[in-house]
Amino acid sequence: MNTIFFAVAAYLIGSVSFAVVFSRLFGLADPRTYGSKNPGATNVLRSGNKAAAALTLLGDGFKGWLAVWLTLHFGPEYGVAEKGVALVALAVFLGHLWPLYTKFVGGKGVATFLGVMLGLNAWLGLAVAATWLVVAFVSRYSSLSALLAALLAPFYFGMIYGVDEPALKLQLMAVVAMSALLAYRHRQNISNLLAGKESKIGQKKK
Repeated sequence: MNTIFFAVAAYLIGSVSFAVVFSRLFGLADPRTYGSKNPGATNVLRSGNKAAAALTLLGDGFKGWLAVWLTLHFGPEYGVAEKGVALVALAVFLGHLWPLYTKFVGGKGVATFLGVMLGLNAWLGLAVAATWLVVAFVSRYSSLSALLAALLAPFYFGMIYGVDEPALKLQLMAVVAMSALLAYRHRQNISNLLAGKESKIGQKKK
């Protein structure tokens, strides 16, 4: 029962859309009304307000990290085992993708995915972040960076932990599920990349 409580709490944390929050605080247009219409840091950057975009990135990443960190540190006290961490990690990610507070219209999950990875293991998160940064620096495509980072995340997890313990297998399955969902949310970006129509970082959406 406590595991379900932690998972529901994680979903509600994930449902906070910092793109919408900071856009309102900075007096910007709702990010769901322009560009890609995605409430995420990359689309907020298209408003020209770098501070709002940076705060959105930090906020979306922080909530993913926070949900996992709280579960790892306080979950055992309430009988939430490592298996419950996998459910919480997936729940906070789902909250970002389909948030309760904004009528289930959420972002694509890149920053929250990174936050979850950092929460699970600092080295895992750093490996995913490094992959994103390297691909972004070379290609200037945020979507391609996110897709490759997500694709490699399960491999990084396996390299760090192995796949022998049942509890860690569930966490690996959660990472795989999140990677697949992130790719699904980027399906239009994949089409644009293949067609040569994808906008680069900081560029107005075509």
